[in-house]
Amino acid sequence: MPISTDRFENIDEEADEPTPGTNPHKILSFLEANPDQAFTQSEIAEETDVTRGSVGPTLVRLRKSGRVDHRGKYWRISDHTQSLDDAADHAGAVAASYEEESFDYDEWQAHAVDPRQDRE
Repeated sequence: MPISTDRFENIDEEADEPTPGTNPHKILSFLEANPDQAFTQSEIAEETDVTRGSVGPTLVRLRKSGRVDHRGKYWRISDHTQSLDDAADHAGAVAASYEEESFDYDEWQAHAVDPRQDRE
């Protein structure tokens, strides 16, 4: 089935999270589980069961998308990716803490502002 050129242009943007079971997912999962360490391609291959021939090209694609960092012969999860994961975890924890508290809708409504009121 054909797709529009707009959708074609945004295909890379749609694929933020790798599909579970794929080489990028295996490598990212391993590196995310070890954020305080950097690994060689051989070490990544051994730990993830991704073939050595696939690890290099996959890491290059992940580096281009900003998911991993590379220095010398070592690779690690990027600080940006780790920050996003930490922020998502924090937001989830905050949301969960509010779910445990009772919420008084009437009290909230007394102070709520309708953003439509001040529109021009």
